[in-house]
Amino acid sequence: MDLGIKGKAALVCGASKGLGRGCADSLAREGCRLTIVARDRQQIEQAAEEIRAATGATVIAVTADITTPEGRTAALAACPNPDILINNAGGPPPGNFRDLTREQWLAALNANMLTPIDLIQATIDGMIARKFGRIVNITSSTVKAPIEFLGLSNGARAGLTGFVAGVARTVAKHNVTINGLLPGTFNTDRIRSVLKGAAAQRGVGVDDIVNERALSIPAGRMGEPGEFGEACAFLCSAQAGFITGQNILIDGGAYPGTL
Repeated sequence: MDLGIKGKAALVCGASKGLGRGCADSLAREGCRLTIVARDRQQIEQAAEEIRAATGATVIAVTADITTPEGRTAALAACPNPDILINNAGGPPPGNFRDLTREQWLAALNANMLTPIDLIQATIDGMIARKFGRIVNITSSTVKAPIEFLGLSNGARAGLTGFVAGVARTVAKHNVTINGLLPGTFNTDRIRSVLKGAAAQRGVGVDDIVNERALSIPAGRMGEPGEFGEACAFLCSAQAGFITGQNILIDGGAYPGTL
């Protein structure tokens, strides 16, 4: 299916690897003009080169920390008028809530709530003027089902979700949508980092914990970044203009609730 976004300008944050890279790959295959952002110069430039080679897409690589004002300025200088914005930043570290400091909370809120809001503020009026905009916030399944040792993520991402719930309804009439895409357990560096502590506590290898987690998912496996990217691309499509203010789980059936 042609998603109707060929030639659209897409700004993808945290795109050098993992879920952000999956989104960048899928949007490139749909013919978007990409600006991809990550902190590591070598990784983001390599990702850009690989995407160009695989798809023929126009790809600009920006080395920046999107969670800083300077990083956001650099990203928006390279892509000042995005039609598509994929908000994505590394998740905060796990830990017992009793041990979390104020500084850790502020860092988590900055990265996973305030940074996406800043980027939405900077880009949404241009989308409204052009009568097309697609914003996808990569958050977490913890928005639906909080995980006890991910308190920082639970709080920050829930805050972003609440903000979007209001704003999405005010811009839908302009063909601008804002949605959350909530990953469960995916085969990324992030999941290994999160599960490293659990492995250490039990005295087993990280691979053992990863495999155990995969088998606990009804699908019988972890997700792959590529399939996450395809779901993201559809939310960015012309056909998805009637989907807004939603938080869509992509977790292989792990969430046990009806709603």
